[in-house]
Amino acid sequence: MTSTVLADLPFMDAFPTPGEAQWRAAVDKVLKGADFEKKLVGRTTDGIRIEPLYEAATEQGARPLRAEAGRWRVAARVDHPDTTEASRLALAELEGGADSLSLAFAGAPAAHGFGLTAASVEALDLALDGIMLDLVRLRLDPAPGGRKHALLLAELAEKRGHAPSSLQIDFGMEPIGVLASSGALAVPLPELGKRIAETIGTLKARGFVGPFLAADGRIWHEAGATEAQELGAVLATAVTYLRLLEAEGLPLAEARDAISFTLVADPDEFVTIAKLRAARLLWDRVQRACGLEPKPVFIHAETAWRSLTRRDPWVNLLRGTIAAFSAGVGGADSIGVQPFTAALGLPDGFARRIARNTQLILLEEANLWRVADPAAGAGGFEALTQALCEQGWRKFQDLEAESSDGLTGIVAALANGHIQKGLARERDARAKAIATRREPITGTSEFPNLSEASVSVLAPPPAASTERTGSDGAITVDALPSIRLAEPFEALRASADIAEAAGERPKAFLATLGSIAGFTARSGFARNLFEAGGITAPSRDGFAKTGATDLDALIVAFRASGAKLACLCGSDESYAAEAAPAAKALTAAGATVWLAGRPSEQEAALREAGVTNFIFAGCDAIAVLQDALAIAISPVSTSKG
Repeated sequence: MTSTVLADLPFMDAFPTPGEAQWRAAVDKVLKGADFEKKLVGRTTDGIRIEPLYEAATEQGARPLRAEAGRWRVAARVDHPDTTEASRLALAELEGGADSLSLAFAGAPAAHGFGLTAASVEALDLALDGIMLDLVRLRLDPAPGGRKHALLLAELAEKRGHAPSSLQIDFGMEPIGVLASSGALAVPLPELGKRIAETIGTLKARGFVGPFLAADGRIWHEAGATEAQELGAVLATAVTYLRLLEAEGLPLAEARDAISFTLVADPDEFVTIAKLRAARLLWDRVQRACGLEPKPVFIHAETAWRSLTRRDPWVNLLRGTIAAFSAGVGGADSIGVQPFTAALGLPDGFARRIARNTQLILLEEANLWRVADPAAGAGGFEALTQALCEQGWRKFQDLEAESSDGLTGIVAALANGHIQKGLARERDARAKAIATRREPITGTSEFPNLSEASVSVLAPPPAASTERTGSDGAITVDALPSIRLAEPFEALRASADIAEAAGERPKAFLATLGSIAGFTARSGFARNLFEAGGITAPSRDGFAKTGATDLDALIVAFRASGAKLACLCGSDESYAAEAAPAAKALTAAGATVWLAGRPSEQEAALREAGVTNFIFAGCDAIAVLQDALAIAISPVSTSKG
């Protein structure tokens, strides 16, 4: 009987697919009354909701995304100031698997103080000695003097006897990006359009096919842009170039073909994938609005400079891997991975090899390139892509609506400070999230390693220049900053290192109360927080004696530690019974006393007993650590005990 019933029973009746209602009921049991929105719904920096569950998308399957079919290009930067070393490193990159070179001349924002110093064809020939230009893709990183660099590279190609039409060169002229990063544009906008058109005309007449102009998102991203702000700025930049070239008589189709995009690949996997997909959809929309049949734009992606850290730089390998994976899945045509030591100076061959191999594993072993648009059909990715399209388009329209002193669009938005104000708001918001560790930085603000081994670089980072390139230009604006998110914590660690070099590393004494089980959570939190500022905070087994804390032993240990700052760590129960007496005893012994935990109804009594500060999840860690360092490094005071 049973076998007969089973034989007639359809599969889906035997194993029914659970619906959203069943899932939600199961979730509610786990949440036990906790707020669903706060616990399970995330938001991007643009305020886009990230739901915990999405239905399958109803879009029509995958669509090829790349401008070039097949594998993405593995890009490596050529940025050593010495031409001989630049050539040696570039050859090593190509022999190791790279098939695209990004030439960063001195002054290029992406070179971060380094860069090629080749000012002549002969010097550039030396920097690219041994490199067969017809076997690799070349791109110029945007820099002041971009027209000069473009013509220099063209002259070198001709000197070596290459047929220009056979070469793959992105000439990378980006005057709007240079204006944003340097603060000045040498000529008025109409004259700029004329010069760009003349340069493109010259290069095309000699047989080069481009692209010639780059709309570079890195400038905006390093200044704090959200994903939508980056998309809006890149789109507005490209449209400005379309207008300038059309005004000089270039057909829109030719102007469109002259432009490439550069976007940033962030460690946020979902957002990076969706951003690259959204960029193509947005550019398609612009082309259709111009009456053009859409063609895919060439997109170069580079892992985020602002996500790099100087402390525990090995974690940068993980960030770079996630970002490169996301760029590949999102459909980048070429990808550049920042070497993990880039924030510490000019990367050596080892760091460059690891950066290169990150991509080669994704290409050769994971075979990510073999699938066209892997995110297609996934409800979460499709929803996020659509939301970024909408937000990015709004940001683009916002920039397009700006006007100032005869300027329009993104140049006007730079001239009147509109962009700078918007980016400053985002920087401030993110800085607060970093300071409160709502946006943790692994190895820096969370899980720091005070015993990290040093890494090698070819040269330390040059001192930051306070000069603005071409500040006497025809158009001047407030230059955008280039930031890394970890800088505030790195400054604290640097102060602690200076103190250690002068005598001893700053320290905090963890005054643990009660049993190990009772104080471990808060002592671990306190130690992690203090070490994020370079302050050592050794953990101990505690001072419990027959269930209660032995205050005499606690005070002896504090005095032996040589610390000036003591932080009480325990459970709520031990605080109620022992925090006040311990605070009084420690204060009498010369300690500045803090407590790990939020202030409670006991706050007044605890402060009266000597507690001067409270540290807890969500506190301003930067401000707390600045105070802690000031105490820990202060001259020794006379003991009261």
